[in-house]
Formats: sequence, C-alpha cells, structure tokens
Amino acid sequence: MWDQFIYISIICVLLWTLSSGLYLTKGYEKYASSITIIGVLGMAYFIISLWMELDRPPLRTLGETRLWYSLFMPIIGLIAYYRWRYSWIIIYSLIMGIVFLMINVMHPENYQKALMPALQSPWFVPHVIVYIFSYALLGGSALIGLKGIFQKYVQHKEINVLYMADNYVYIGFGFLSLGLIFGGLWAKEAWGHYWTWDPKETWALITWLAYLGYIHIRHYLPKHKTFHTLVLSGSFILLLICWFGLNYMSSGLNSVHTYSN
Repeated sequence: MWDQFIYISIICVLLWTLSSGLYLTKGYEKYASSITIIGVLGMAYFIISLWMELDRPPLRTLGETRLWYSLFMPIIGLIAYYRWRYSWIIIYSLIMGIVFLMINVMHPENYQKALMPALQSPWFVPHVIVYIFSYALLGGSALIGLKGIFQKYVQHKEINVLYMADNYVYIGFGFLSLGLIFGGLWAKEAWGHYWTWDPKETWALITWLAYLGYIHIRHYLPKHKTFHTLVLSGSFILLLICWFGLNYMSSGLNSVHTYSN
C-alpha cells in the first residue's frame, strides 16, 4: 500500500502545483479547477482503497488523519473559490494539502489492520471525520486570518477578509461541537464516563472555548479587526496542540487518546 501511496502522492502534488499556477493565470481557472478535482479524486481513491484493504476506517493514527486533511483542504478551497472568487484562498488550501501529503511521504505509515478495543465503536468514524473536517475548515479560517494580518502590517490596508473567516468559523465550530459531543458518547461507551478530564479532552475543550470566544468577540467588538485576526491565529495554534502537539507533551503521554503517532 505504501508504494501506491507514493505514486498517488506524487501525482496529487504535481497536479495541485500545476493548478496553483493556473489559478494565477487569467482564463485558465476552469482548467485549474478540473486538475484540482482530479487530484482530489486520486486522494479519495487511495483512502477508499486503504479502508477496504485494512478492513477498518483509516483514522487510527496521526498519519491517517493527515490523509483526510489533505483530501478536505482542496475541497474546502474549491468551495471558497467559487463562492468568493479569490484565487489566493484556493492556492493556500492546495499548499496545505501538499504539505500534509509530503509530511506523510517523509514519515511513512506502518498501516496495520488491528484496532484496539476502545476504537471498535460505532462512534469512532463520525467522531474523527467530523473533527478532521472541522480542522480543515478552521485551518482555512486561520489562513484568512493571516491574510488579514498581511493586509494590516505589510500592505497597510484595512482588513476586509474577516467575513470569509466568519463563514469558515461558524461552520467549523458547528462540526467541532459535534465532534465534542460524539467524543463524549464514545467515551461513555468505552470507559463508562462522558468526561474524564483526560489531557486530550481538556485541550479539545480549550480549543472549543477559544473559537467560541472568537465568535463572541466578533459580535460584541466588531471594530477591533486586528485583535480578531490575532485571536483567530491563536485559536488555530491551540487546535494544532490539541491535534498532534499534545503527543509531544509530557501530559499527553498518559492520555488514553494517544494511540499511535
């Protein structure tokens, strides 16, 4: 399966690199979108094939979740591009997809069929997929936040992209909330308690509260746009800590959610 992943990854990287260049060329946007979709279909084919070969959803390890992130980011970028017609947002989304693919290429996965008992739950698939989809949406909002910082401090312009970030955050926060709920239901089934203040659970709650704070700040302090971009960027840093940074922290070593890197 690893050989197949190498070939598909190289093809996707080449396709998404080419489409990124075409998005910058007037008149070639349709070709760029078609090429992007071909790469997305290639990734979807590999994930489905891996799922069938392993006879389990490829969601157990960090490397497997990165596959889903590489799939979701270009899709979300395409949707945003056709909604707002900003080429930079689809290009950034493609770059993120390429980066996560290359991380997996440089750190090969040892795909195994076995799932530990805690993962053999009907809540496993919806919990993880909902979370990764929310991470992709919130990752897109972070890119928009960085765009706002660039407008403010480099171009010395008024920040005018946060309304796009809001759409990402509202939808992403909804899926993040679902992921938290599914996780509680899964924990009840696996360990007998909805919440145990496990390090992973705690950081998931911190991340959820950070984005809830952003939503409230945007509503009650609408004129403080620079502060909004900083909160948005900081919230995504917390999300990254929750996703994989916790695995490198001493507190994360005792987490029941640390299955494999």
